[in-house]
Amino acid sequence: MGQIKRIHEMLQNKEITCVELTQQYLDAIENSNRELNAYITVTPEVALAQAKKVDEKIAAGEEIGMLEGIPMTLKDNISTKGIDTTCASKILTGYKPIYDATVYELLQKEGVVMLGKTNMDEFAMGSSCETSYYGGAKNPHSLDHVSGGSSGGVASAVGGNLAVYGLGSDTGGSIRQPASFCGIVGLKPTYGAVSRFGLIAYASSFDQIGPITHDVEDAAIVFDAIAKYDERDSTSQGSEPTLPTLKDDIKGKKIGIANQYLDGVREDVKQAVFDAAKAYEEMGAEIVYFDFPELKFALPCYYILAMAEASSNLGRYDGIRYGYKAEHYNGTHDMICRTRSEGFGKEVQRRILMGTYVLSAGYYDAYYKKAVNLRGAIVEAFDRAFELCDVILAPTAPVTAFKNGYLFSEETDQLEAYLSDICTVPVNAAGLPGVSIPCGVDDEGLPIGMQLIGKKFDEKTILNLAYRYEQKEDKFIETKWGVKL
Repeated sequence: MGQIKRIHEMLQNKEITCVELTQQYLDAIENSNRELNAYITVTPEVALAQAKKVDEKIAAGEEIGMLEGIPMTLKDNISTKGIDTTCASKILTGYKPIYDATVYELLQKEGVVMLGKTNMDEFAMGSSCETSYYGGAKNPHSLDHVSGGSSGGVASAVGGNLAVYGLGSDTGGSIRQPASFCGIVGLKPTYGAVSRFGLIAYASSFDQIGPITHDVEDAAIVFDAIAKYDERDSTSQGSEPTLPTLKDDIKGKKIGIANQYLDGVREDVKQAVFDAAKAYEEMGAEIVYFDFPELKFALPCYYILAMAEASSNLGRYDGIRYGYKAEHYNGTHDMICRTRSEGFGKEVQRRILMGTYVLSAGYYDAYYKKAVNLRGAIVEAFDRAFELCDVILAPTAPVTAFKNGYLFSEETDQLEAYLSDICTVPVNAAGLPGVSIPCGVDDEGLPIGMQLIGKKFDEKTILNLAYRYEQKEDKFIETKWGVKL
C-alpha cells in the first residue's frame, strides 16, 4: 500500500487527526530543515487551517478524498496567492502572486494541506540545487551530497519525510534527476498533460509540472488529480487516469534499451539498469536493444533552445513592477542593468547571455534555427524507437548524487554540470513522459535511479511497468529524517 493511501485510511479511521498529522510534519520541518534546507518558506497557518477543515469533515461523518488532508509541498516556482514565490532568486524577493497556479487550485479542491514552498536551483537552472540564492538543499541519505536539481528541495523534503509528496517542475530532468539522487519516485508527464498556468517559466516549450513521491502508486494518485484540461494554458490537454491500470499484467511488453543511452554512464549505474532489465524479463517482458544515434544531438539542442527561451522569459524581471530593485542608479536604463546584475545569480546570467547570443541576428541561423530542426529529428527518432518497443528503459542520471560543491569547484570542468543531464533532456525535447524509480545503491549507499520513457500521453504504461518493478524489487531506502508513520 502506498503512503498516501495508508495515511488516508489512518485519517478516515480516526487513528490520527489531520491537525495532529500536520503538526507532526511542521515539527519535523522545524527540527530538520536547518540541516536539509529543503524549505524556503514554511506556511504553518495555511497548513493548520486546511487541516482543521478536514477534521471537521471527518467529525461530521463525511467521506474524504484520497488526497484530502495529506501534507504536501510545492516547488517555489509554482504560484501561490499571497504566499512568497521566489524561484530561489534574489530578484523575486518579497514577490507574492495575486493568483494560484492551476495545479494548486486543483489540489486545494482535493483538500490538501500545504506545508510550504521548497528550495530549487535559481529559476530552475541547475542540476544540484546549489544555484539557489538560499543555498542548496541537502540529500537526506548524506548531508555531504546534493539533493539534485532543479527540484532539489521537493526531493529532499519527500525523501527526508518532511512532506508526503510534492510537485516539482521538469525542464530537462528537474523532477527525475533529484528523485533519482534521493531514492524516490519522480514523474515528468507528457508536455501538455498538466497545466503550466502559474508556473514561473524557464523554457516554456520544455517545462512541465509533475509529482515527486515515495512510491509509484502515490505518483499515479497525484498525477490523476492534476492532469486536467485548463483553458488558461494553450498547450493543455489533460490525460487519462492511470491509477486503475497500475496492476495490469506486463507479460509480453517490449522494453527497449538504446545503446547510446548507456554511453558515458558509470559502471555501477549501468549494471543496476541491466539488473532491472533482468527483473522485467523474469516478469515476462521482452528486452529489445537498439541504436539511437540521434541522442547525441539532444543535449546541445536542448541547451540552445532552453537558453533562448530563458532569455526571452526572464526579460520581464526589471525591478519596475515587482521583486528586487537596485538601490542606487542613474536613470531607468542603469536601474534595470543594476537590478538584473544584482538580482540574478551567475548561472542565470550565464544562460540569459547564451540565449541572447544564439538569438542574435548574426547567429540565429547557425544555432537556434539548426537546433529547432534537430529537435524535430529527435522527435522522429523516438517515434521510430516506439515502433520497436512499448517503453524505453534508461538510467536517470549517469552517476549518483554529487558531493556538495563538486560541480562548482575549480577542479571540475564546467561542462560536467550540463553533461549530467544527458539521460533526461531527450525526454523534454520530444515532450514525452518519463518516470524515475530507485533501482539500487552505490558503494556509498547513495541511491541509483532508472527511468522508463513512454509514448506521448501514455503515462499509464510507464507507471504500470514502474509499479510492477517496485512491487517485485522494493528498492526504497528509508532515511533517518522526519515523520515516520
